[in-house]
Amino acid sequence: MEYSIKSGDPTKQRTACLIAGVFSKRQLSPMALQLDKASKGFLQRILKRGDMDGESGQQLMLYDVPGIQAERVLLVGLGKLRDLSRKKYAKTVATVIKSLDKSHAIEAIWGLSETVINDNSPHQTIRDTVMGAEESLYRFTETKSEVKKTERPLKRLALFISDRRHLKSAQKTLSQAAAVADGIKLTKDLANLPGNICTPSYLAEQARKLGRLHSNLKVRVLDEKQMTKLGMGALLSVSRGSRQPAKLIVMEYMGGKSTAKPVVLVGKGLTFDAGGISLKPSAAMDEMKYDMCGGATVIGTLKACLSMELPINLIGIVPASENLPDGDANKPGDIVTSMSGQTIEILNTDAEGRLILCDAITYSERFNPAAVIDIATLTGACIVALGSQASGLMANNETLANELLAAGTHTGDRVWQLPLWDDYQEQLDSNFADMANIGGKGAGTITAACFLSRFTKKFKWAHLDIAGTAWRSGSSKGATGRPVSLLTQFLLKRCGQ
Repeated sequence: MEYSIKSGDPTKQRTACLIAGVFSKRQLSPMALQLDKASKGFLQRILKRGDMDGESGQQLMLYDVPGIQAERVLLVGLGKLRDLSRKKYAKTVATVIKSLDKSHAIEAIWGLSETVINDNSPHQTIRDTVMGAEESLYRFTETKSEVKKTERPLKRLALFISDRRHLKSAQKTLSQAAAVADGIKLTKDLANLPGNICTPSYLAEQARKLGRLHSNLKVRVLDEKQMTKLGMGALLSVSRGSRQPAKLIVMEYMGGKSTAKPVVLVGKGLTFDAGGISLKPSAAMDEMKYDMCGGATVIGTLKACLSMELPINLIGIVPASENLPDGDANKPGDIVTSMSGQTIEILNTDAEGRLILCDAITYSERFNPAAVIDIATLTGACIVALGSQASGLMANNETLANELLAAGTHTGDRVWQLPLWDDYQEQLDSNFADMANIGGKGAGTITAACFLSRFTKKFKWAHLDIAGTAWRSGSSKGATGRPVSLLTQFLLKRCGQ
C-alpha cells in the first residue's frame, strides 16, 4: 500500500474516506470536533441517536456529511482516552483497515495519527499505524492456484498531521516505517514458503536477487567445497543427511564510513528441520519449515536498511541447510570439529541450529565486527519460558543487551533477558570432546546460548531466541516477521536516527 502525509483543514480534504475518532460517552476527538463544527452539529446528532457511543471497536460509516469534502466519514470508537494503549490502538488499526479494504474506498485519510496514546510519541503512533495496516492486509497466496481478490481494495492511506511544522519529521518516520514493513513482508514471504520450494539454494538466490536490486549490497554464497576448505565441520555435518547442499550466504552493506566497524547479523537458515536421526514427533512437523526464520529475518532487515539508506556498515550471514535422517546423517555420539577448532560431541541431532550457527559466528570474526547478533528459532524451552510474547535475549555484553531491550520496548517487539552465567557451562561438559551440543533437561535456552558463547570470545555478542515469536500456530498459522522491527530500530539508534 502507498502511504503519505496530509495536513491542512480536514473538512476540505477530498478523499473517498476520512477516519476520525470518538471516545467513550460520545466525546469527539479534535478532528471529529472540526468535522462536527463544519457540518453544524451533524456528527453529534447522529451519535445521540444511539448508533455509537465511542466504545472501543465500534465503527460508524457516514455518507455525504454536510460541509465536508470527503465522500465518507468513518467514525471509530476508541474507548476511554486514559485507557488507550499501544496494544488497543494496534487492534483498532487492524480492525479499521480490514473494514476499509472491503468498503470500496481505494484511498483514505487516517485521522487517528495524533491520537494521544499512553507512553507513545507521535512518531511511534505513525510507525504503529503503518505496521498495523500492513499486518492486517498481509496475505500469503504464492502457493495457491486460485486467489479471491478484493474488489476495489484499499491502495493508498494518508496519515493526517495537523501541525505543518512536524511534516518533515513525520514524512521521515513514515518512510522508515514503510521500509521496515517491506522488510517484514519479505521475511514473512520467505518463511511461509514450504521446504520443497524454499531450499538453501532458493534462499541464496533470494539474497542474490536483493543484491541485484541494490548496487551497494554485495552478496556472496559459499558452497560446501568452499566451507570444507574453511574447516566448517559443524555446519557441514548437519547437511549430510539431506540431498540439498548447504550454503553460507554472506551479504555486505557498507553504508557507513569505511573505517567504521560493521554490525554483523547471523540468522539460522534451517529450511526444514526433521530433527535428523533424533527424529521429531510427526505432530506439527510441517511447522519446521519455519526453522529458517532467523535467516529470513536477516534478509528482511537488510532490505529495510537498504531502503532507508542507513549510514551504517552491516553484514548479514545466513548458514542455510536442511536437517533430515539418512544413512550419512549425524548420529548421536558423533564428534565434529568446528571452524574454530573446538570439537563437539553430538548427543542429539535435533540440536543442530547451534552447529550451523557456531561456524557462521566464527566466520564473522574476519569482519572485525563492532557487534555480532545471532537470531535463531533455537529452543522449544524458550517457548516454555516466555511463550509467544517475547523473544529470549542473552549476551556477553550488557551495553549491547540494553540496546536491544530498549529497541524492543520502543517497537513493541519485545525481548526478555535471561542469564548467561558460567554456572551453566558445566552442563555442556563431554567425556570425549571439548563440549556436548546439549546440556540436559534444565535451562535448555540458556545452555544453547552458553554453547554459542564459546565461539564469541573476540567480540561483543548477543543471541536472540525467536522460537516462540517467529510464527503462529493453529488456525492463524503463519510467520510474524519478528524481530525485523526490533533489529531495524536497534540499527537506526546505532547510526543516530
